[in-house]
Amino acid sequence: MVNKLGQVMLYVKNQDEAVNFWTEKVGFSVISEEDNGQGMRWIEIAPTKDVETSIVLHNKDFIAKMQPELNLGTPSLLFFSDNLDKLHNDLSNKNVTVGEIVNMPSGRVFNFADNEGNYFAVLEKVNK
Repeated sequence: MVNKLGQVMLYVKNQDEAVNFWTEKVGFSVISEEDNGQGMRWIEIAPTKDVETSIVLHNKDFIAKMQPELNLGTPSLLFFSDNLDKLHNDLSNKNVTVGEIVNMPSGRVFNFADNEGNYFAVLEKVNK
């Protein structure tokens, strides 16, 4: 029985640039980094070290050669924030492409793009 989501695989063209984007601009931390010495390298990142779900950055070209049947598209990820305005301003000030903050039935939300043009969304999670 599955009881939680452990990791999300994110396939990127340039792992080093992706790590820099997520750590320097979004504020994530590197949790671990592995390299099997044969071209397979992965970097685990997360907003904090104590989260249950993390993102693992994989080399898209390497994985495509190794397992061509895999869907290497970008997953649709929705992050939560308890200070949406601050995050929106911080990302904007770091020259990240961000969308306008929009009011939705579930709360205020905006999207942002990483350095490879992949879009993600952030929802202001209000405790009720």
